[in-house]
Amino acid sequence: MHTFCYGSLLLLLCMAFARPFSIAQPVPVEAGVSKTLAVARQKSISNVDYELNFDIPADKNQPIPASETVTFDWKPNGQPVQLDFKEERTHIQAVSVNGASVPIVFENEHLLIGPDLLKRGPNRVDIQFIAGNLSLNRNDDYAYTLLVPDRARTVFPCFDQPDLKATFQLSLTVPANWQAMTNASLRHTIYNTDKSRLTYDFVPSEKIPTYLFSFVAGRFTPVSRTIDKRSMTLLHRETDSTKLRLSLDPIFTLHADALRFLEDYTQLPYPFQKFGFAAIPDFQYGGMEHVGAIDYRSSALFLDDGATRDQKLSRATLIAHETAHMWFGDLVTMRWFDDVWLKEVFANFIADKIVEKSTDASGSSEANYDLQFVVDHFPAAYAVDRTAGANPIGQPLANLQEAGTLYGGIIYHKAPIMMRQLERLMGKDALRDGLREYLKTYAFGNATWTDLITILDKRTPVDLAAWSRIWVSETGRPVFSHQLNQQGGRITQFTISQMGEDGSARLWPQLFEVALVYADRVEELTVNMNARTVSVAKAIGKAAPLFVLFNTSGQGYGRFPIGVSSMPLLDVMAYLKRIKSPVARAATYINLYENMLAGKGISPNQLADFYQQQLADEADELALRLLTGQLSDLVWHFTKPADRPARAVAVEQVAWQAMNQAKTPGLRKLLFRLYQNVALTDTAQQRLYGIWETQNAPAGVTLTEDDYTNLALALAVRDYPADMILPRQLARVKNPDRQKRLAFLMPALSPDMAERDAFFAGLAVDKNRDREAWVTAALGYLHHPLRAETSKKYLPKSLDLLDEIQRTGDIFFPEQWLRATLGAYQTPDVAALIRQFLTDRPNYNPRLRNKLLQAADTPFRASRLLYGR
Repeated sequence: MHTFCYGSLLLLLCMAFARPFSIAQPVPVEAGVSKTLAVARQKSISNVDYELNFDIPADKNQPIPASETVTFDWKPNGQPVQLDFKEERTHIQAVSVNGASVPIVFENEHLLIGPDLLKRGPNRVDIQFIAGNLSLNRNDDYAYTLLVPDRARTVFPCFDQPDLKATFQLSLTVPANWQAMTNASLRHTIYNTDKSRLTYDFVPSEKIPTYLFSFVAGRFTPVSRTIDKRSMTLLHRETDSTKLRLSLDPIFTLHADALRFLEDYTQLPYPFQKFGFAAIPDFQYGGMEHVGAIDYRSSALFLDDGATRDQKLSRATLIAHETAHMWFGDLVTMRWFDDVWLKEVFANFIADKIVEKSTDASGSSEANYDLQFVVDHFPAAYAVDRTAGANPIGQPLANLQEAGTLYGGIIYHKAPIMMRQLERLMGKDALRDGLREYLKTYAFGNATWTDLITILDKRTPVDLAAWSRIWVSETGRPVFSHQLNQQGGRITQFTISQMGEDGSARLWPQLFEVALVYADRVEELTVNMNARTVSVAKAIGKAAPLFVLFNTSGQGYGRFPIGVSSMPLLDVMAYLKRIKSPVARAATYINLYENMLAGKGISPNQLADFYQQQLADEADELALRLLTGQLSDLVWHFTKPADRPARAVAVEQVAWQAMNQAKTPGLRKLLFRLYQNVALTDTAQQRLYGIWETQNAPAGVTLTEDDYTNLALALAVRDYPADMILPRQLARVKNPDRQKRLAFLMPALSPDMAERDAFFAGLAVDKNRDREAWVTAALGYLHHPLRAETSKKYLPKSLDLLDEIQRTGDIFFPEQWLRATLGAYQTPDVAALIRQFLTDRPNYNPRLRNKLLQAADTPFRASRLLYGR
């Protein structure tokens, strides 16, 4: 009896002293959303719902009155609840908690609700506030939100972390002639008394993370279609009747095809109540996967009669990517943004499958999924992974305010390559079944890469954790070498070895193909690169080939040899036109380019000579797009300015001749773009001016209003002595959104240096950077190689602005700012300036340091290859 009473008393005393101070460590109130805060909130807060009301005036400069009610269940922990709000304290006007008005306590971007105001279980917080403008993207007659990764907190107070999913019930009051769309279905609309204002009242959404909450409102044209008994609505501002006629049917059909594929592949029906999308002029990204209300860049959806096959495939891939996100990212969401790549890798991986099936079903002889995969992913992945600033696929993240720096070529392009290797390792069925279990297990919840690996591990004998470490957790790529011995005309030894490009002994387990090339045939062999050195056993005893091509199926990852033969390299390259597989040719173009950049076996001049010869022989549009892009880079980035006119003359002549001989409109269009891009001679510029002036395109080439605008810009940056090219082009443009874009670009192309100086100086003001796609386009012209000598004075200030741009811009803007700014330079003084900038800042943000090193890779390599330093 005494023992029982003593033990009970001790237990009660321990509980009393544990509350409230020992339940949780104090969470600091710091700027951003720290992982510490997110973990603590996830333990104490659940069942979150938001009711949001925004009253958007017609004048974009007027404030937006707003109110919200946020309800949540709370588990007491003795600490204040922190609601994230990245705005001035003055934006919060009134707060009540559980029906009682309370003083406003605001600190370090957080509205604090004291624990004494809350109760265990359900709580309600009502807030009157002025909406934040940073992520509302307000224009003269439309507005839209873009809240990834932590921008919801810039618009309204919230728990801005991906693992506190919530329902959103939205009410929007807007000018009466505006349309509106959000994640959920429309309940009803109500006009005000004089019918000048209209309120859109929407039903609650499903539970989604804050970064996926979205609305679009403005003067849009709605178009609705029903396919497979599913209604879909598009909001757009396109005015070009040709683009509308040619694009509307494909836009809806591609979405329907993607939904159909995903429901079959995942064995889960579309998980949300509605499906819609909006086409937004100069949207910051290609697309954004808002639940039921996808946003797209308008120009990516609306194509004209001059569109190439490449553009059509890019549109199909973009639509498939964003639709795949409805399952991968929206239905199942990463727990924290250090796994942001997880949603992107699956969206890309599944999108490639959707496009592969849709192109197969189309029966088009031009469709080549494997080729598209190579061209889309490998150059972009290598452009980051070869640099001194390379980052791994998976990266740690202490605070969401730096989540934007995680995005880039690695998660969008190396990760799909990794996934394709994983699929080959496991088998298609095993991976598909594992993904189905993953989606079913974590539907409407959150999961990590480790959660997925645990599921997949059950379906393969391979140690996926060890495999993941090199592919996901480490940077860089392998470099392959070979040894091929022969005797009596037969192969006696063929071994392939790999090591890290950094000289390390790391091993990237992977499978790829090599091709033995003979005078009359090509024999392709699979290599299982599961060791540092492997023997290609199936090659032993075969006739000695003329040469060997590496990675001919375009699935291996790394820098591969280019001269594996008894033939001189230039003879191998000349033979390449006889290789029938466009995938093998494209992979070889990439191998040649990567070895040129590394200074291994081929010079920029040699490669440019070869590509010129190859222009007339490359008959595949996707492969030609790769080839012409690399040739343009060789002209502008890897040819000295003094040597460039001679190179341009040669490329102009070959491109124009090849264009006139090309057999398809798409090939002709690509070759015309190359000609326009490299034109330096008076003859070429006069020819281009004549085409622009008369709007009379070369035979077999279709040029549209957008093409003529780009041609006018190309002439303007060359200071072509024609009267008022850009003002005249501005008068020709009919679409008001495209008019505004061109008007924005014009000062950056002015022949008057003082006007260019003033334009650049204006970019130091953040409101002048609101239209990020316009800004990066303008920077590309401002820093064009033809303007490099007069524009490099902008570089110090451009680098100084980087930290501010990371804080105020959207997720891709810092990288795009850097690439548009630095990409044209090639001289040692610029390379030295960049290095000195970093040397002077030893404590510089490491993620921004990496972004800068990635963007500086071309100037660094050009300086070394052309000037030896």
